Amino acid sequence: MADKGLAGDTEIQGALAELPGWKRQGNALQKTFDLKGFKAAMAFAGTVGELADRADHHPDILIQFHKVTLTLSSHDKGGITDRDLRLARQIEAAAKDQMA
Repeated sequence: MADKGLAGDTEIQGALAELPGWKRQGNALQKTFDLKGFKAAMAFAGTVGELADRADHHPDILIQFHKVTLTLSSHDKGGITDRDLRLARQIEAAAKDQMA
């Protein structure tokens, strides 16, 4: 499914209400996940990479021991799009069994 363009403020706020811990940071969505340890953080980053690859997306991933910070933004569109919101939902679903 192709992006139609930037998501509107109302759409972003609605999505954030359903995505615990995610916040808007300028033109991006961001969340830090606290996992069970370094190995779990690395596995989670791999899971995010697989989801992102399938979505033809490239989030920023910062791994700090047992914490993984994800920043989602559609750089080609200059901000947050439906693609970012979909990926955040998929990541949230995948994270449930890996959280500390």
